[in-house]
Amino acid sequence: MHPLRLQYQIFSNANPFMAPTASLAEEVRKNRRPVAADNPFIAMQENVSEQIVAALDGWRDFIETVAERTFLTVYGSPALQAAAGIDPADTRPLRKPAKNRLYQELVQKRIAELKSHIALGGLREAVARALIYVGLGRGSVDERGFESVRRLRSHYGDMPLSEFKRLVREQFAMLVIDQQAALAALPSLLPPDAQTRSEAFNVVRQVMAACGEISTEDEKRLSEIGRLFGIGEEDATISFPQNRRKLQ
Repeated sequence: MHPLRLQYQIFSNANPFMAPTASLAEEVRKNRRPVAADNPFIAMQENVSEQIVAALDGWRDFIETVAERTFLTVYGSPALQAAAGIDPADTRPLRKPAKNRLYQELVQKRIAELKSHIALGGLREAVARALIYVGLGRGSVDERGFESVRRLRSHYGDMPLSEFKRLVREQFAMLVIDQQAALAALPSLLPPDAQTRSEAFNVVRQVMAACGEISTEDEKRLSEIGRLFGIGEEDATISFPQNRRKLQ
């Protein structure tokens, strides 16, 4: 008679009063058919459902109205606005916070540092920069893209996650700061071996294909990257002189 057991056993075969249920259930299975459209229980079900939806919608509208009116009453109070130095009748533009000169100097210093590193690096930097450039045309990423980038990271020596994030951030920033110079420096980052350059370009193409259907804009950017990687027509690699500098 324990309540935790009784609530299950009372509807089980252990209860003799439930014995007819098995035969009744089998009879119902044999004679089951769709209920008529004018069944009163169906109409009752629809009415209850509509009432629940209307009640929830009404509660939501009520809460939002109360929140909006409370906000306007408090922050629209002339006394509070006067205490905060706000004049609703003033047509002058709002004052903006002053810019920190030290912060601007640090930003300019960081930009100059990134520009000086555009031509530095190797194959990993080139592949990451190329992949980011091609992906900029999409403006979004999903779980397939993250999985592909994870494989890219492990493909080039399984870099520590912090170092890989730093690499991606810097290559993205270089493209934002000076896209033309960042792309022009790609050939100098690549090794002279044509096979290695072809494999690196295939990695970029595979990652983009894994992120979804390749659009016309993607193909255009891939074609430009292929030219910079020395990939000619029908994926034929082209030799070009190297002037690569290592990142210290």
